[in-house]
Amino acid sequence: MSGLQQRRSESGVEHGVAQEINTVDSVVHDNKDNSHHSHLPRYNHNGHLVQKGIHPDGESGRRWVHPWMFLKICFKSSSLISKFVNVLWPFVPAAIAVHFAKPDAHLWVFALNYIAMVPTANLIGFAGQELARKLPKVVGVLLETFLGSIVEIVLFMVLLANNDHGNLIPVIRDAILGSILANLLLCLGMCFFVGGMTRDKQEFDSVVSEVGSGLLLTGGFGLIIPCAFSLAVGDDIDSVALDLLVLKISRATAVILLIAFVIDENPEVSKLICADRYVWFQMRTHHSIFHTVLELDEEKDADREEDLAKHKLTFTECILALLLAIACVSMHAIFLVQEIEIIVEQTAISDMFMGLILVPLVEKFAEHLTAIDEAWDNSMNFALAHVLGSSLQTALLNSSLVVIVGWGLGIDMNLNFSTFQAILLILAILVVNNFLRDGESNYLEGALCVLVYLIIAVTTFFFPN
Repeated sequence: MSGLQQRRSESGVEHGVAQEINTVDSVVHDNKDNSHHSHLPRYNHNGHLVQKGIHPDGESGRRWVHPWMFLKICFKSSSLISKFVNVLWPFVPAAIAVHFAKPDAHLWVFALNYIAMVPTANLIGFAGQELARKLPKVVGVLLETFLGSIVEIVLFMVLLANNDHGNLIPVIRDAILGSILANLLLCLGMCFFVGGMTRDKQEFDSVVSEVGSGLLLTGGFGLIIPCAFSLAVGDDIDSVALDLLVLKISRATAVILLIAFVIDENPEVSKLICADRYVWFQMRTHHSIFHTVLELDEEKDADREEDLAKHKLTFTECILALLLAIACVSMHAIFLVQEIEIIVEQTAISDMFMGLILVPLVEKFAEHLTAIDEAWDNSMNFALAHVLGSSLQTALLNSSLVVIVGWGLGIDMNLNFSTFQAILLILAILVVNNFLRDGESNYLEGALCVLVYLIIAVTTFFFPN
């Protein structure tokens, strides 16, 4: 019996080995089949052949530049509001003509160039959105957010270049703060309000709100440190020495915030030590989390099928549109900045209202339209990613660039905000973080954010120069 059992056991082992070999052969065969199929042509929802490196959602089915189709797609833009904004394009040549033909008509030059920046900024936003569709989700959102802030970077650099005797430094500081406030209170408030008009509530993922809230507190903390230092030791040393110390602290803070923007630590550590490093967090260590969240948000998009069916720009047309729009924005920014001092002197507009309200509204216009349109379509995670991402880019990157570039040009650009401005920034961050805490939003929360912004606007209008 023992010999018979042994032979059966050996037979069973051989049978098991044979099964394992067959399983391995099957897996290898399947992998070969999958490898073979992965090289087959892919077609997207519109039947267009998807080119290598292009996401199916962004495939246009065309190549290079088709002028008539290019103009038609750009005019229709991404939403009905953006389409209406394109009606303002005649102001672009008019603003340029008045600048050279009537240089003494300062109010007209300022007003026309201010309006002309709206459609050009809108084109940057639309072309950035089209380009983002062709890339992986997280990379696309980051690129779209960066391109939405191009107008702000251009304006900051133009203000810095036109700063003759330190007269525009307060306007730059106001614009940094105003950009963050416009995003957090006005844009986010409009997203909550517009999205909640047809729904009882909207939900968003905690991974977006929690990471964004922590980073906002970090950025706000970094921006107000020079102000806190100035208030703490201002009575102990003379003003010249104090200005020099604040300048050094501002430059050191700018370098640290720039590092904070580039790479990110473990999220649990970030909650404890406020050392968030943003881009690396989204691009590498937690890419899959953000990708999954945004994929699920796309499925909830109310007009996703309509968006997918629209004609799209080619990759070349996206680049062409961005170059054209950035060139126009840069030109209008130069003409606009040259008139700021005169407008403040000759009108009742205060320099703080100019920097805190007027400049940020036009520089963030495209970003705001994109976020509000996404909230209307019930894509709240995308909307939050744009609003919080844009705010973080201003706090961590753009403010740092202004200080560092000014350092290189020999301009004493610092982050010494006034006490009033520091209080506004911290309170705004706390208000927004409180609304984000429960992962839900409604029209009431949006209305409250917008009302707070209007109170700030009225207060700064009467602020003395």
